Amino acid sequence: MMIFGIQASVLGFVILAGLGSAGVLYALLLPSLENESKRNKRLTNIKAASTDTVTKRAVVDRQAESNKRRKQVTDSLNDLDAKNKARDKNVQRPPLKLQLKQAGLKLDLRMFYIYSAVCGVLFTVIAFFLGVPLLYILGVTFAAGLGLPRWVISYLRNRRMKAFLSEFPNAIDVIVRAIKSGLPLNDGLRLISTEAREPVKTEFRRIIESQQLGMSAPEACMRMYESMPVPEANFFAIVIQIQAQAGGNLSEALGNLSKVLRSRKQMKAKVAAMSMEAKASAAIIAALPFIVTILVYLSSPSYITLLFTTDTGYMILGVSAVWMAIGVFVMRQMINFEV
Repeated sequence: MMIFGIQASVLGFVILAGLGSAGVLYALLLPSLENESKRNKRLTNIKAASTDTVTKRAVVDRQAESNKRRKQVTDSLNDLDAKNKARDKNVQRPPLKLQLKQAGLKLDLRMFYIYSAVCGVLFTVIAFFLGVPLLYILGVTFAAGLGLPRWVISYLRNRRMKAFLSEFPNAIDVIVRAIKSGLPLNDGLRLISTEAREPVKTEFRRIIESQQLGMSAPEACMRMYESMPVPEANFFAIVIQIQAQAGGNLSEALGNLSKVLRSRKQMKAKVAAMSMEAKASAAIIAALPFIVTILVYLSSPSYITLLFTTDTGYMILGVSAVWMAIGVFVMRQMINFEV
């Protein structure tokens, strides 16, 4: 019984000693454990702050890059706008030499003036043999020598621009397919300069020739607007210029441009169809005096012949021609719509 009591006392002493040692160890290790916990928490906060800083820095960098690219595109557009304004002075009222180039005629100014003089002399001789009075012969000479050749150039120029607009979207589609297949832009331009129809073929050949002389592709494309003064050519040059300076998907940009050009073409055709009634009415009104003159001459030749045999008749014809020209011009401006 005594032995059992001694063992119990020893056991209690051991337990108390263990608890005391544990308490001492806990008291000694508690600060280090707290410091470790604080250190881990601090490291976690530092890592989170570092991650947030990297994320914020990435966002700021992306925003700065976006702002930089936006500013670069804006500066490019401003430069192009300034160049276009300076170039439009020659495009809106081009000199005669540039008009000959835009009409696709390989004539210099000297030959043009020679042809104008020949035309004026020819019509003057014809008017003289028809018995036209001398005062009106001077008007015929002026109109045939100065007006008629320039009207022919204007007609050929407009016809060439219409042919260009008809073929230009197809040429852009070919360039888009060439770029998507892996070919560079210059190869696409060279392909159009050899395979497209006129006058697109000639205009792109000029671009290739300018590049061979050391000019960059954007600058060579910008020059096409001088020889082909249509907005579509200017749009194409602007797309090439922006892509060269700011980068981007060229095939997508040109594809969108092709869609815009086709939409403009459809809109022009729709406007032309809607204004066809007004054009027919204008043509009938403009032709009515000539038709009445012919009918009166067939029914009463002596009555209408006075217009062609007397000075008063010539004066009436001259004034009537001026008023008819003014009326035709006004009607033409009323039924022509720019898209």
